[in-house]
Amino acid sequence: MDGSPLKYARFRLLWTGGVVSGLGSWLLIVALPVQVFKLTGSPTATGLTLALEALPGLLLGPWAGVLLDRWNPARAMVLADLAAAVSVAAILLVDRPGRLWLLYLAVLGENSATTVFRPAARIIMPNIVGTGTALASANALSALSGSVLRLSAPVLGALLLSGPGITSVLIIDVGSYLISAALLGRLGRLRIKPASPGETDGLRAGLAYIARSPSLRGPLIGNGAFLTANAALTALLVPFVVGPLDASGAGVGYIISGLGLGYVLGSTLSRFLLTRLDTRPLLVATQLATGVTYFTLFNAPGLPTAIVAAVLIGVPGSILLICVETHVQRTVPPDLLGRVGALFFAMDSLAAIAGALTGAGLAAALGLSPALNVISAAALLAAPLTWNLMQCVDEVDEKEGTTSALTADAVPSGPEKRLLADGELSGQRRADPGHPRAEGDRRVLRDPVGPDRDGERGDARRS
Repeated sequence: MDGSPLKYARFRLLWTGGVVSGLGSWLLIVALPVQVFKLTGSPTATGLTLALEALPGLLLGPWAGVLLDRWNPARAMVLADLAAAVSVAAILLVDRPGRLWLLYLAVLGENSATTVFRPAARIIMPNIVGTGTALASANALSALSGSVLRLSAPVLGALLLSGPGITSVLIIDVGSYLISAALLGRLGRLRIKPASPGETDGLRAGLAYIARSPSLRGPLIGNGAFLTANAALTALLVPFVVGPLDASGAGVGYIISGLGLGYVLGSTLSRFLLTRLDTRPLLVATQLATGVTYFTLFNAPGLPTAIVAAVLIGVPGSILLICVETHVQRTVPPDLLGRVGALFFAMDSLAAIAGALTGAGLAAALGLSPALNVISAAALLAAPLTWNLMQCVDEVDEKEGTTSALTADAVPSGPEKRLLADGELSGQRRADPGHPRAEGDRRVLRDPVGPDRDGERGDARRS
């Protein structure tokens, strides 16, 4: 497995830290809303908890990207884990409704830390494994482990909540963040040279880069529209299960588990597809496939059909998310990756909030079943939007005679034309052909954008 990211010692640290902290977070996803409802008996208070989880990504995400482009992202991840641990520990003090404000502050604190952690991991990943086949494999492996957690951890969280109680869940979550911080602290000094304030123009530089890069506008706007529809459908899932499906609340858990199974399958397939298909057709195909299966789910005659439909949604949905992640890492210059990546995360948060509000409004205006079908149809419209926005790249390539940034991994020769081998991008990161600083951005790395050779040498010494 030449393209395996696990041969890099630093990737193993990064991946293990993410899995450990992810386990604690997924345990809390089920336990926290249940605890809020037990304390207050208020659906509004419970819903506010969920809304606060998305708020930091929208408000702080872009500015976190500016910070990460000027600072050490590995150190930022360690500090984010420690801040999250302190925030979750504060929830241990919330034992009555009068202290619910402390829980809300803790939720904001934990998710603010996550807003720093995720784009920092996006910056570090290609610096460790390069931008060839190992990058696609690394993102697929990370998505696979996240899918397994999505499938199993909420169930474990529910069992812990009904047994030892919320305190056990909180202690495990705090411990997971501390373990992750200890692992990431061993990453050492990465070979990323932070951009100085004189080399960048704050958040505007990231916005300007996306504005003149068709290869990024398509995924940002088109996939943002798709994720808004997805969030609207998610907000209506519980009413759909207990209403038209006439199933118990446990039916929601079965459907979420089915979705997790689909994510596991999609994560497994993603590396194969990313090495054989260009970004544009793969994005559009997965958006269309997921939109069609939305209709299957929300017109299911019973719970078994709905569970099968959820599995089918998870397969292309997982591939879609991995495709966007890998594409951004390959096409954005290193000194802008923090800001551009954070803007993508901010779009995710905006889509979550806008979708939840839109779904509730349409259900009130049209009725539940018509609203679900209207939103499913709207999800399908994201595919032609993405296709048209990314069409501009081909026109630029024809005029300038350059290789498309959509196929940043494509090379005109060699037996494997779809992806560059690890380290073959030595000294450069693919940038949008219309960007005048594409070549000059090579200066931001002290060493080539190849895989983490220190990790390979460390493994060799140990073997």
